Amino acid sequence: MSKYKYITTFLLIALIACNGTPKKAEESKAEEVIPEDIVEMRADQIKLANIETGSIEMRAMSGTLKVNGTIAVAPQNMATVCAPMGGFIKSTTLMPGNSVTKGQTLAVIENQEFVDIQQSYLEAKNKFEFAEGEFKRHTELYKNEVYSQQNLQQVTSDYKSLKSQVKALEQKLTLIGINPDNLHEDDISSSVKIVAPISGFLKTVNINLGKFVAPADVMFEIINSDKLFLELTMFEKDADKVAQGQKIRFFINNETEPHEAIITQPGRAIDADKTYKVYANVTGVCKNVLPGMYVNAIIETSGNQVASLPSDAVVSFDDKDFIFIFDKNKEEAGQPFTEYRIIEVHKGVTDGGFTEVILPEGFNITTAKVVLKGAYNLLSAKKNAGEMAC
Repeated sequence: MSKYKYITTFLLIALIACNGTPKKAEESKAEEVIPEDIVEMRADQIKLANIETGSIEMRAMSGTLKVNGTIAVAPQNMATVCAPMGGFIKSTTLMPGNSVTKGQTLAVIENQEFVDIQQSYLEAKNKFEFAEGEFKRHTELYKNEVYSQQNLQQVTSDYKSLKSQVKALEQKLTLIGINPDNLHEDDISSSVKIVAPISGFLKTVNINLGKFVAPADVMFEIINSDKLFLELTMFEKDADKVAQGQKIRFFINNETEPHEAIITQPGRAIDADKTYKVYANVTGVCKNVLPGMYVNAIIETSGNQVASLPSDAVVSFDDKDFIFIFDKNKEEAGQPFTEYRIIEVHKGVTDGGFTEVILPEGFNITTAKVVLKGAYNLLSAKKNAGEMAC
């Protein structure tokens, strides 16, 4: 309904109120104190204002929620690279922002302990090969009752001890990046390569030539931005409006082109500030999307059964939303009047000409008769109550 139509309707209602009310009724009405939340109208005013009442419906509403959040990386797509035994940086050619692939050499480090471990491994391996041969030979002799059980036990003990020693040294070599199967007496080296555990780009590079890095020092941070996700912050009251599989459109910086994501994990706990987190995987290729970016997101909410009214039944004033409900019929000076009560509500999603209404506590949805048409005329009469009195 246009602005001019509301003004015309209000003037007609006012004229009827002024010309059609007997003086006696006017005087008695002047003495009546009408509550602030009540609007009183005669039958002819109701007809002129086209007021109709009805019930609140439970409808499956779908709509959107606007939320904020950041772009993050899953733990399996982010790697921190350290040197398990430390050492001095011998060489590196990389800088922050460089792309790397899994297995690529990031740096070469030197440490005298690398030499000692390789030497210990080769010596233990040679002793183990001899002990293994002795163990097999003495086992056969014992079966043929040529060798005593005591001697066999001693040989077996030496064999198992060397076997465990070799296995332990193999694990140390693997830890520092040396393949034990490829290590020979002529291949001992004081340096080892630090390789990338995943593909991605270098977020940080904390080394330089000649620097000593301890096992706890972070040398590189690698991020794989092929699989990003959104970490969105939502209010507690919206917890029932999101579910796994819902689609999200989000925007970064000042871009007008939306990116897409799908909710994979709704919140499981409410934080101290009455918010909770929702996680969604970014779909498709988004070249300009980087971890840590701030995003504005729009969630397409699911069709839950909610209390709803025609959108025209919900009116706004002073940044608040209201509805009108039938309160009671009465008679003054022989004329019938109807009172309507204004109720503050909160609007939810809007879909197909209907709006979700969040009603105050204690509101009886089954018995209430809500003004479905003419709510704006009632609001005008409420705001201009002084002008309507003749």
